[in-house]
Amino acid sequence: MSEESVDSVPPQGGSAGRPKGLLEQMEELMAALNADLSALDADLQSAGGSRWASAEEGERG
Repeated sequence: MSEESVDSVPPQGGSAGRPKGLLEQMEELMAALNADLSALDADLQSAGGSRWASAEEGERG
């Protein structure tokens, strides 16, 4: 069983050369997260607040 799990782990770095360090991986993940949050923020800004206002009115009435 342990041989199967070792074989299924992909090698770090792939064919790109040296493996990436933890800091470099974290920086890439943070950049991707930042881009996703920026896109979400833009979507929410373009929606205005009309969705939230209508939902609040529905709860009151």
